Amino acid sequence: MIMETKLPHYIHKIKALREITRSTLLTNDFLMNTEANLSMYYAPHNEYVNTEAHIVLVGLTPGWNQMQTAYTQLLNSLKEEKQIEKLLQDAKLTARFSGSMRHNLISMLNELELTKVLPISSTEELFSTNHTLLHTTSIIKYPVFYNGANYTGYRPTIHQSNLLKTYAYQKFPEELKQLKNKTLIIPLGKAVENALYQLPESKHMFIHGFPHPSGANGHRVKQFKQNKADLIEQIHHWHTS
Repeated sequence: MIMETKLPHYIHKIKALREITRSTLLTNDFLMNTEANLSMYYAPHNEYVNTEAHIVLVGLTPGWNQMQTAYTQLLNSLKEEKQIEKLLQDAKLTARFSGSMRHNLISMLNELELTKVLPISSTEELFSTNHTLLHTTSIIKYPVFYNGANYTGYRPTIHQSNLLKTYAYQKFPEELKQLKNKTLIIPLGKAVENALYQLPESKHMFIHGFPHPSGANGHRVKQFKQNKADLIEQIHHWHTS
């Protein structure tokens, strides 16, 4: 399902791309907004919402790697002249937490016994054969960069930025309202978790204590081991409530 899409505004510029690099995407052609040292650019994959999902993985904002992967998939799909909803879905399925982060996520989610509360044998299926069980998104839908680097949530914090607050506290709750089931929402990292605390109550259940799965998070393994038992308990509470 498409909640809202800006793709028609950008599609001609995307079709004109000859390569997918920082020098071709991080340009005024795809610049959506700026605020101080922050720059927000268009990327297509978070515009598709899987309203049937039971699990929601929430990142902070798409990084450069996800953005590049989404554009690459979109260009490939455009060659097949697919409808806009299918274009966005293909970009979503390919780009969501792509690369080593997806590998780390699958490993961590398997350890949290999601296979006991979902009809799957491995959480890898959430990214393949059973992808309809999973919705992936970001609390800030479009890629944000701070001085050209991936925004990490702390300089500035979300509540220090009017631009970021608009997406996190207004647009993201609108996305959650599209989800039909009582979903288990897993925030990836402390910045996302802190932002979710600011949202109004809903039928969905947020868990806390899940570390950011990026390999750049040097404390990930230690944090995960410390919180693992509590995370499993939270998941089973969601399943039985």
